[in-house]
Amino acid sequence: MNSLTETTQPPVSPAIAIPFGILAVSTASIFIRYAQADGAPSLVIAAARLTLASLVLAPLALWRYRGELRARTRIELGLALLSGLFLAIHFATWITSLEYTSVASSVVLVSTTPLWVAILAPLTIKEPITRPVIIGMGLALTGGLIVGLSDSCALSGFHLQCPPFSDFVAGEAFLGDLLALIGAFTAAGYLLVGRRLREKMSLIPYVFVVYGMAALVLLIFMFSAGESPRGYAPQTYLWFLLLALVPQLLGHSTFNWALRYLPAAYVSITLLGEPIGSAVLAYFLLAETPSGLMIFGGALILVGIYVASRREGSS
Repeated sequence: MNSLTETTQPPVSPAIAIPFGILAVSTASIFIRYAQADGAPSLVIAAARLTLASLVLAPLALWRYRGELRARTRIELGLALLSGLFLAIHFATWITSLEYTSVASSVVLVSTTPLWVAILAPLTIKEPITRPVIIGMGLALTGGLIVGLSDSCALSGFHLQCPPFSDFVAGEAFLGDLLALIGAFTAAGYLLVGRRLREKMSLIPYVFVVYGMAALVLLIFMFSAGESPRGYAPQTYLWFLLLALVPQLLGHSTFNWALRYLPAAYVSITLLGEPIGSAVLAYFLLAETPSGLMIFGGALILVGIYVASRREGSS
C-alpha cells in the first residue's frame, strides 16, 4: 500500500489542526485588502504570495527531499506545471476579484470549488454524479446567483429591487463575482490534477513543486502586465510575507497534510469555514457588514456544497 494513503497515527490531532487551518486561510482576504489599500496590484500580490512561500520551502525541500524530487518523471513534472498553472490563475482571478466586490461575496463564491470538483470528477477520474451532488449543485448555484445579486440589488420588504440588466452586467461587483467564480473553477482543476501528484509525493515536495510552478506563472503574468514588485512601502512587503506564511504555508498546507489522515470529503467540508471566518474578520477589521441577501445566498451555497459532499462521506 502507498505510504501516503495508509492509515497512520498523526503527530497532531486533526481536530486541532483543521480549525487552525481554517483560521489561517481566513486571513488571506484581509491581508490582500491591506496590500491593495497600499497600492499593490493584484498580480503583484499573487506573485509575491506564491514566490515567497516557495522560497521559504526551498531549503527544506531541496535539502531533505532532493532525492524524491529527482525521482519525478516528465509526466509528473508536466502535471505539476498544469496544476501550478491552475493555481496561478486561481489566485490571479480571486485576488483581483477583491478589488471589485466584497470579501464575503468573493470568498463564498470561490469556496464553491468542491462543487466544481464533483461536477468535473466524472470527466476526469470517472466518478459518477449522484443525486446528492445534483441537489447540492442546484442549491449552490442558486445561492451563487443570490450572492451576485446582493452587491447590486436590495431587498425591500418582499420585493427585490435591482438596476437594469445592462447596468448590472457593467457593474464592478458583478465583475468581481465573476472573477471569484473563475477562481473557484481553476482551483477545482488544481485539485483534480494535484490529486494524482499527491498520491506519489510527500507533503513538502508536493507543495514546493506546485507552489513553485504557480509562482513562476504568476511572475510571467505580472511582468507581462507591466507590473513590478519593487517600489512599495515596507508595510506592503509585510502583507506579502504574511500572505505567504499564514494562509498559504500554514493554511493551505494544513489541509494538504490532513488529506493523509482524513477522508477528502470531510476536509472539503471543513474548508467551508473559510467564508465564515473571512466575513467575521472583515466585519471587525474592515467594517464590512454583509447584507441579509448575501447571508441567505451564502447559506444556500454552504448547504449545497455540504449536501454534494455527503456522497464521499457516506462512502
